[in-house]
Amino acid sequence: MNKIKKWNQALLVGLMAAALAACGGAEEKETAKAEQKADVIHWKMVTTWPKNLPGMGTGAEKLAQNIKEMSNGRLDIKVYAAGELVPALEVFDAVSRGTAQMGHGSAYYWKGKVAAAQFFSTVPFGFNAQEFNAWIAYGGGLELWQEIYAPFNLIPMVAGNAGVQMGGWFNKEINSLEDFKGLKMRMPGLGGEVLKKVGASPINLPGSEVFTALQTGTIDATEWVGPYNDLAFGLYKAAKYYYYPGWHEPGSAVEVIFNKEAFEALPKDLQAIARAAVKQANLDMINEFTARNNDALQTLVNEHNVILKPFPRDLLEALKKASAETLEEVAANDPDSQKVYESFKNFMAPVSEWHDVSERAYINARADD
Repeated sequence: MNKIKKWNQALLVGLMAAALAACGGAEEKETAKAEQKADVIHWKMVTTWPKNLPGMGTGAEKLAQNIKEMSNGRLDIKVYAAGELVPALEVFDAVSRGTAQMGHGSAYYWKGKVAAAQFFSTVPFGFNAQEFNAWIAYGGGLELWQEIYAPFNLIPMVAGNAGVQMGGWFNKEINSLEDFKGLKMRMPGLGGEVLKKVGASPINLPGSEVFTALQTGTIDATEWVGPYNDLAFGLYKAAKYYYYPGWHEPGSAVEVIFNKEAFEALPKDLQAIARAAVKQANLDMINEFTARNNDALQTLVNEHNVILKPFPRDLLEALKKASAETLEEVAANDPDSQKVYESFKNFMAPVSEWHDVSERAYINARADD
């Protein structure tokens, strides 16, 4: 009888100990959850894009989501489309002063603040997407970009590329350089400076204003991106002539800018996660545009009766000459632009030679009947 009593007492003690341990474990789990919740870092990302714009706007959303998933929820970023928190063309200033910790846009929008920034978006008759990425990663481009943005408390990274763009939408046929005289055309960056040289008037408008400006006649023509984006914008409703190639934007890079203080305050692992997610976003965007552009182009031509035309060869030659003169003038007027332009030229020459016997030669061979 005493043995049974002792056994029951031992069992009761064991059960109580197990219950206490379970309670302690549950409490520890709840404490860990609470600590994890308290450790979540909340950021804002402001963008230059209309909400849900295919490729760019959705790219910003995917980037934020990937960072959240890769960090197990520790870095939670809310994305604001153009105008939701700040206007599109104020993204640079908002991130610089810390109103938002991240920005997503294109560097040529900041040419009024940093002339050299234009080179980190796209250069007329310059790098395509593959060449731009190579210059940034292995040609000293990133170091120059970081140096130029440092006084503004910003860290830049390349976060996407639309590839070779289209030449734009026009409300009349373009047969010669004369047809650009007096033309009011939406075109930012260095391409806009080339337009000035040939007698046109470049207008820098954010994406949300492009359709209305073209439809109402505020502008006579516009470039935007390419078929995938242009179809979504409904630009075929405002103009019917669609020209190629996009001489002004042969590889249009998208940038992410981080507020330097906010980025450096992150734990090292979150910094690494952010960098890795941006690299993945860069690859994903060019893949998406490459996959979707032709389907969209066929829809524009076959369903919306868009008139697709190439620019005349002699017109492209004239624009190329004007582009070279413009780049020299921009570089001569700004020390930072001169430094970046020298790096651009030094990388462009050998990479072009290589592509003459690789990419260009292969594409030409593939096209031969």
